Amino acid sequence: MEQQVFNDRYKIIAKIGSGGMADVYKAIDTVLDRPVAVKVLHKYFAEDEDFVSRFRREAQAAASLNHPNIVNIYDWGSENGTYFIVMELLEGQSLKKYISLNGTIPPREAMEIAKKVLSALSFAHKHQIVHRDIKPHNIILTREGEVKVTDFGIARAGTSTMTQTGTILGTAHYLSPEQARGQDVGITSDIYSTGIVLYEMVTGKIPFVGDNPVAIALKHVHEYPTPPRELNPSIPEALQVIIQKAMAKNPESRYQNASEMRNDIMRLMEGMPITATAPEEQETMLMAPDRTARIEQPSLAEKSKQKPKRRGRGSLLAVAIILIFALGGWLAFAHIINGKKVVEVPNIQGDTFAKAKKTLKAAGFKIKERERQYSNIVKPGLVISQDPNPGDKKDAGSIIYVTLSKGKNMKIIPDVGGEGESRATSRLIKAGLNVGDTKYENSDVVSEGLVIRTDPAAGQKVVEGTQVVLIVSKGPAIEQIPDVYGDSSTDAQNALQQAGFKVTTSEEYSDTVSKGNVIRTSPASGSEARKGSNVTVVISEGPEMISVPNVIGKSEADATNILQSAGFTVVSNDIPAPTSQDVGMVVTQNPNAGTQEKKSNANITIYIGRQ
Repeated sequence: MEQQVFNDRYKIIAKIGSGGMADVYKAIDTVLDRPVAVKVLHKYFAEDEDFVSRFRREAQAAASLNHPNIVNIYDWGSENGTYFIVMELLEGQSLKKYISLNGTIPPREAMEIAKKVLSALSFAHKHQIVHRDIKPHNIILTREGEVKVTDFGIARAGTSTMTQTGTILGTAHYLSPEQARGQDVGITSDIYSTGIVLYEMVTGKIPFVGDNPVAIALKHVHEYPTPPRELNPSIPEALQVIIQKAMAKNPESRYQNASEMRNDIMRLMEGMPITATAPEEQETMLMAPDRTARIEQPSLAEKSKQKPKRRGRGSLLAVAIILIFALGGWLAFAHIINGKKVVEVPNIQGDTFAKAKKTLKAAGFKIKERERQYSNIVKPGLVISQDPNPGDKKDAGSIIYVTLSKGKNMKIIPDVGGEGESRATSRLIKAGLNVGDTKYENSDVVSEGLVIRTDPAAGQKVVEGTQVVLIVSKGPAIEQIPDVYGDSSTDAQNALQQAGFKVTTSEEYSDTVSKGNVIRTSPASGSEARKGSNVTVVISEGPEMISVPNVIGKSEADATNILQSAGFTVVSNDIPAPTSQDVGMVVTQNPNAGTQEKKSNANITIYIGRQ
């Protein structure tokens, strides 16, 4: 495969990896002169229509995703029955290798990685793309410290069902329960797999192991893993809850989108309470299976040996109490015990304090106000809640505690323009706001990776918990460099500046391009570069000219040496010598001395006098 060239452009250099569907090679894009990675489908899959269709789907789906945490797809195609994808070449290591080298990853570093993975998934999910194969092997940590999600090789775009053929796709250790059952999967399947990746990062272990993929898949469906804190006590309790929620067996019990999970991780990193609670189904995770209490029941023989206990006065009283409950219920019993009237608590929620007081007084209750609270639903001054609840039975004269609304808790959106995405997200969460899916735009003013603005805008008053979207800069837009070959220097500079580029010039001799016109640009015409970047325009000085030396009267050897040193090619011819003194000397030359000749075509003929 080495030295092979795809599409007359991508020259293979060396193999750098291999997967279940394809091999990956380092290559050079000979048009743009940059290193790339080329993913080549295994030949024995090339004749399988399902695999070929999936391979094409990967390219089309992934190429539409432009996100800092998703590997860039540049091109794709086929050649002589070989299918390939051209993508960004990532220098770094997989998260799987990073875990194997470190054992466990500190919780804060693990959360930093997870939030970037979730940012990538959130973006993909908004484009109706489910990854379906999230695992540490497909998460790359670059040398620059970036996190990149790669290999959308079995992603399903839109409503395609081509992977639903009964074959479980993806790696068994990271499958969601619905994948293991061969059912339809949605975005919460990626959430489950991300939970497993986070579990593995902070514990150094995968939650389920087995002798074969089927055994592992069954454990995803029926078993719960060892709680992370039992394997690593340094894990915060809140992080364990986040993992538990992400790994819920029931998709409806998980985080419903990647942004929700990412926001909780950000809250925890900022020392704030998370919104999630461990799903009820996972309460068993707090107790290892082998420690489940077992109550031993006595045998019939043992029961027969037990002597019946005498019932004393206390037992008779207990029986009487039971009879009272059975005959008259709790109200009758309470009335017998203390002789007080038991009254049903009326519903005063949504009432003013004055109205609530009047209603409770009429029912025989007292009222006491607790500290007022914010409410996005109940208007200021109205009752949010009451204790006891409506319908409860209480003694007449009891105090009913009420909480009144302070109205909506309004927050001012902080100005995070010019800040990095992570810091901006932290500030918004600290301000009591939620952060939605980040959007990315080109900007000629704001540097790549920094916030351009928020939606809603900074300074606006919004209700606490409002979702704020960050608009982050992708840097200047990518533009194609215009073809200005042969144009005048002025026209070329105008065209490039109108396209948004800065221009510098240099000059070179040229035998083919007229003086003052463009020979080439660097980067080359037709290639892509960011707006505002510099393009060098090489202007022709015309052909390089040299002056012909005068060698008349020189010996043939001396004349040849002088002319060759000046850059000429010498041709010698013999002619009759006009005088005896001219024998062996240059009698004449062509072109004449002082003539300007092109250096690239500088031929001089000298005529030597002979007897």
